[in-house]
Amino acid sequence: MSNKQMQKRVASMREALFKQGYLDEQFSMLEELEDTDNPNFCEEVVTMFFRDYVRHINNIDRALAKNPINFEKLGDLMHHFKGSCCSIGAAKVKNEITLFSNRCTNEDVEGVRGTFEQLKKELATLKTKLEAYFQEARQAGPSQTADRPK
Repeated sequence: MSNKQMQKRVASMREALFKQGYLDEQFSMLEELEDTDNPNFCEEVVTMFFRDYVRHINNIDRALAKNPINFEKLGDLMHHFKGSCCSIGAAKVKNEITLFSNRCTNEDVEGVRGTFEQLKKELATLKTKLEAYFQEARQAGPSQTADRPK
């Protein structure tokens, strides 16, 4: 596969991540911070997020295991995690967090648990998709122009 074909494939993968709602404009902003001194800035930030997210998930899991559930604490934990998700532009994950928070406000135990399971699935899917995207991007090398979503 030629370099130009690889770059087109990377651009297509990226576009799909936005169209499918996995990413938002914050991801583009991270990409814009890349330069010759730090060409992999976005990937590094996303990698740190995925290294750290396990701690957040474990804290929320522990809070969900308590009886009775402290919905205020659970909401606070999720609010902190939402900030991390927003920083990388994880749009679908952010939407699940908003739903989770609403269910905490309503003290909907089953809704909170179900939403948390969906949140974990969305995180796993996003991680897989971004790992594939970054791998392809590394193989393709830097492009001459950046394609930003409109």
